[in-house]
Amino acid sequence: MADYPIISDVSAYIVRTLREKMCPEPIPSPNNIEVSSPLSQDVDYIVGLYLYDIVEDVQLSSPRLMERGRAELSKPPRPYALYYMVFINGGSQMGLKAPDIQKIIGRVAQIVNDNNSVRPDELQSWLTTQEPPITLSQAKISLEEKVRVWQAINKPYQISLFYKAAPVFLSSGEIIETPRVVDASFSLHTVGEDQY
Repeated sequence: MADYPIISDVSAYIVRTLREKMCPEPIPSPNNIEVSSPLSQDVDYIVGLYLYDIVEDVQLSSPRLMERGRAELSKPPRPYALYYMVFINGGSQMGLKAPDIQKIIGRVAQIVNDNNSVRPDELQSWLTTQEPPITLSQAKISLEEKVRVWQAINKPYQISLFYKAAPVFLSSGEIIETPRVVDASFSLHTVGEDQY
């Protein structure tokens, strides 16, 4: 199962995909798309990807312990949903006007729709287990909830896209070594004919 960098790997996948598909039009340089917070708008980037919430998905169940090799067990992986906001940096030096912002937002939505899933083994090449793809979908949140995300970082609401990436399975870092069998005893009992 995926190790702890999987959360940052998902963010890197989204940014890498946007950079590949948005440059040089409508974004001039891949450096203009970053993982960032709307709080750091003094930096000169145009499109920011902000991870604003991580929620464990309790609806997906998994076994109590999992085998790892012949003598080890581990706790089962935990499924999470990652919630992202894609926003336009109003403090960039590009001097974007409302139509430019709408074109950029439209292109982001188009790219995410066309590249809406990734297999965990594409993000972590050492994975040997089959895991379900991580799917990007529009987060089902109201305008009020979107405004609250902006208020939580003391910024006025601006047009932005909200996505959910799930399921993201995060493995346990705890390994339980099982005791080896060192002694075994067997016995045979014969049943007399008069008992039949």
